[in-house]
Amino acid sequence: MEKPNTSQAPKPVTLALQGGGSHGALTWGVLDRILEDPRISIAEISGTSAGAMNAIVLADGYESGGREGARRALHDFWKAISDMARFSPIQRTPLDRLVGNYNLDASPGYLFFEGMSRMFSPYDLNPAEINPLRDLLERQVNFDRVNRCRDIKVHVTATNVRSGQARIFSRGGVTLDAIMASACLPQIYPAVEIDGQHYWDGGFSGNPALLPLIETTSTADVIIVQINPVIRRDLPMTAREIINRTNEISFNTALIKELRAIHLMQRLIAAEGLDVGPAGHTYLHLIHADEELQDLAASSKMNAEWSYLELLFGHGRRWADQWLETHFDAIGERGTLDLDGLFRDPATPTAPDPHDKA
Repeated sequence: MEKPNTSQAPKPVTLALQGGGSHGALTWGVLDRILEDPRISIAEISGTSAGAMNAIVLADGYESGGREGARRALHDFWKAISDMARFSPIQRTPLDRLVGNYNLDASPGYLFFEGMSRMFSPYDLNPAEINPLRDLLERQVNFDRVNRCRDIKVHVTATNVRSGQARIFSRGGVTLDAIMASACLPQIYPAVEIDGQHYWDGGFSGNPALLPLIETTSTADVIIVQINPVIRRDLPMTAREIINRTNEISFNTALIKELRAIHLMQRLIAAEGLDVGPAGHTYLHLIHADEELQDLAASSKMNAEWSYLELLFGHGRRWADQWLETHFDAIGERGTLDLDGLFRDPATPTAPDPHDKA
């Protein structure tokens, strides 16, 4: 690959990071590649669930050690996640290990806890609110550094249980509780209380939230790192496949709605010459995972084996590398996400070109 030209000032971008359990290691790979490239600087990050964790770990590491500090912090965080998972009762079967299948659909531990979560709530099963992930984040992340990081501003999304609305925690309010709220799956953990309100996973209302990135004056470029597939080639047929697909659709819905709103405003501006604020001048980009995730079930989001996380990390780095090679020149100039194509219904036939000959 041609050596990057570092003589010019880096191009600023903002990042929107989806959640998705251990699939967040895909995003780790993307971030590692971006941090490695001196032609790009990260101005702001909006993250949900695993995306929020990637965001705060990056900001913490960056504040203490610059780009290399951020890369080390992300590596150490995901390695700690893997080390912690070695003691989990949810493990792959010997056959799955033999054939290289990283899904946990046949795992006795996974099936047991999945069944329990449908009969009992976390208030029944975990009244003491024991959460090893919370303890890990408390050890790994300095939230004072995250909130005082001037170069990279972090936004974290959680969902208010009673109102169903998104709450975005930004600089000064990015706390351990906010992160745990952003990653609070209601089938597994009790709702997180903050300021007298209770919160669940941010994926229900903003996965991730684009609004804070659109409103910023730092840059017009928003790079979305999407790790929940929009398209599934195969029709879900089994009960588990149906549940998995409904969850994927649910966790993409908020993002799709925000993109539709931006698309509408941009079309109005183009058609009428209207001035509707910063959203009309947003350059949207997408680094996504549809193809690589076609053979991975939702249960694989619970798999944190180091070999699996390294595999996902490698996929993420390759996506980012390919995207940069193809679209780097567009940063600061135009968007590369085809919103017309994204919202085109594949079931709607395209009108034939009258100039085409049979």
